[in-house]
Formats: sequence, C-alpha cells, structure tokens
Amino acid sequence: MLLELEGVTSFYGKTPILQSLDLGVAEGRCLAVLGRNGVGKTTLVRTIMGLTTRMTGKISIAGEDATHKETYERSSAGIGYIPQGRGILPKFSVRENILLGTFARHDKKRVIPDMCLELFPYLAENLDKRAGQLSGGQQQQLSIARALATDPKILLLDEPTEGIQPNIVQEIEATIKRLNQEVGLTLILTEQHIKIARDLAHEFVIMDRGRIEARGDIGELTDELVHEHLTI
Repeated sequence: MLLELEGVTSFYGKTPILQSLDLGVAEGRCLAVLGRNGVGKTTLVRTIMGLTTRMTGKISIAGEDATHKETYERSSAGIGYIPQGRGILPKFSVRENILLGTFARHDKKRVIPDMCLELFPYLAENLDKRAGQLSGGQQQQLSIARALATDPKILLLDEPTEGIQPNIVQEIEATIKRLNQEVGLTLILTEQHIKIARDLAHEFVIMDRGRIEARGDIGELTDELVHEHLTI
C-alpha cells in the first residue's frame, strides 16, 4: 500500500472523531470517501496531513512510518492536499500561490511545473492576477495546481466540486481523472456527488460516526448502499 492507516483514532481537543479506522490505498488507485455531512470525511484527510489535535494508531507512507511526522514532513514525503474551501491566499497572485507548493519539493526547485500550466491554461494566462479575483472554479484549479507543485505521489481532494458551477465541475472532474489515469497519481477523494465518485474512483468507503461502515470496489457501490448510508 502506498498509504496505510492502522487503528487510527483522531481527536479534536479531547473528542475522538475517527474511531479505530483501518484504511489502505494502493499506488495508482483512486479511493472515494463517501458519507453524509459530519461523519468524519474531512477529519480523515486532515488526519492524514497531521492537522488534528492528536491521533493514536499508525500512518504509513510508501512503507515508512509517518505517524509522528509534522505536516510539512508529510508533504515532503509525497502527500498533496486540496482542502475543502480551497485554502488559496486571495491577496497573493496566482503565481505566488502555486510557488508556495514548491517549498515541499525534494528537489528544491522553485519554479512552476509545466504540468500546472498545461492543465490549467487560464491560470497560465493570468499568473499575475490576484487569486481573490478568480471565480470559485478557477480558485479550485489554483488549489489543485498548488498541490501539484509539491510533486506529490498522493493527492487528497476534500470535496473538490463543492460550490462550483456545473461547467467547471466537468473540467475539474476531467482533470482529476487525467491526474489519476495518465499521470499516475494516487487519489483520495471525499465527495458528495455519487455520479462523480462512480466516474472517478476504483474503490470506495462509506463513513458514519467516524467509522467505515462499508467498502469495496466501485462497482459494488449499489443504489441500496447509497440509499441506506447516504440518502438524507
């Protein structure tokens, strides 16, 4: 497994949000993490990045124990993170936002990777524009480009299509698929849209109350499972 969690319990303050969670993702795979709001999906990706108060259990990246690594060390070990809400710096330019990602690179290169510019032509044409002037969809593209600038092996995408206009959703979905299928990046994707999960993922887990209630290959994500665990 490229990324593996063993018996992970994760806390905000004294409250456990994830409970004894086991999870593994093989290289080149896309895992969809599904569940209603508030079940622990965002906490899962934040735990992988080392952004919760504390955790017990073990996290391994490419076979190396990363349990006690700081967030910047996990980035350097190959994890790129696209947070919910995008997390771009609105007063910084597009160029400056992308270059921030390069500080996690092993090779110390402080240049925008060609892939970022090729994937997102609008960003390439507007490198000196303030990020706060971009639309929501363009900001999501920028967030992905910044994560790619870290030269990751694994991308964590937390609700990447949330609040984005439909035409840009299609572009984001096509980009994610390309990153997985052509570039070969391993993906963990939290997603509310079942169709997008089915289109992109090889496998899925369904979370509830900080635990995994169902898992399997994406073809096993039946309408019955969706109705039982995901319908409000």
